[in-house]
Amino acid sequence: MSDVDALQAFLAKWRARWPEWAVAEVFVPAAQRERAQAWFALRDELGDAAWGGQDPLPGDAKLGWWAEELDGWSRGARRHPLGLALQKVQAPWDNLAACLPALRASRERPANLDGAIFALEPYAEAVAGVAQHLFDSVAPAPARNVVLSLLAERAMRHPDGATPLGDLDVRGWSRGLLAQWPPPGDGTRPGRIHAAVVRGRLQRHAQGKPPALPRLGALATAWRAARG
Repeated sequence: MSDVDALQAFLAKWRARWPEWAVAEVFVPAAQRERAQAWFALRDELGDAAWGGQDPLPGDAKLGWWAEELDGWSRGARRHPLGLALQKVQAPWDNLAACLPALRASRERPANLDGAIFALEPYAEAVAGVAQHLFDSVAPAPARNVVLSLLAERAMRHPDGATPLGDLDVRGWSRGLLAQWPPPGDGTRPGRIHAAVVRGRLQRHAQGKPPALPRLGALATAWRAARG
C-alpha cells in the first residue's frame, strides 16, 4: 500500500467514526478539508493510544512512538501516513510531543472533574497551538474549550463505565462537562465545528440517546460553530 493509500485509509477510518463530518465540513474551506480530517484523525489516534483497551502498556508504547514521530515532524522527518497532510506545516509538533505525558496520565480514573481538567490542560494547550498553525488562526482556541472537548471524547469511548474509567458515573460526568463547557471562543473554524459536533454528541450521550447527530442537526450545529 502506498503512503497516499494509507493516508486515505486513516481518513476513512476517522470518517466512519464521525459520519456527521460529511455534512459539517461544507463550512470548512475546501483547501483545508483534507488537512482537517488528517488532524482530527491524528487526535483520534493519540486518544486511542491513551484511553483504549484494558491494558495500558500497548497504548503507552504507541504514545512513545508518536512522541518520536511528532518530534521528527518538527525536524522535517516523517514515517506515518498522516504526516503527508500535516507534517509540512510549520507547527509546534515538538511541543505536542512533549505534552503527550499529560495525555498518557489522563488515562487514570480521575478524582473529580476539576482535577481531570487541570491535568489535561498542558496537552490541550499544545493541541490548540498546533491547530492555530494548521489553519492560520489569529488566536488559538481557549485551552479550557479544548480540554472539555477532549474529556468528552474520552467519556464517550467508555459509555458504560468500562475500563479505564472503572465505576465512574459516565453520564453524570458528561452532564458535568456540559455544565462547564463555555461558548465557542477564538480558534480555528474546523476546530470550532469539530468541538460543536463533539458537544452535540455529548448532549445526546448524557440523555441516553445514540450519539451520532442526525443529518439536519449536524448541519445546524456546524453552521452555528462556523459563524463563531
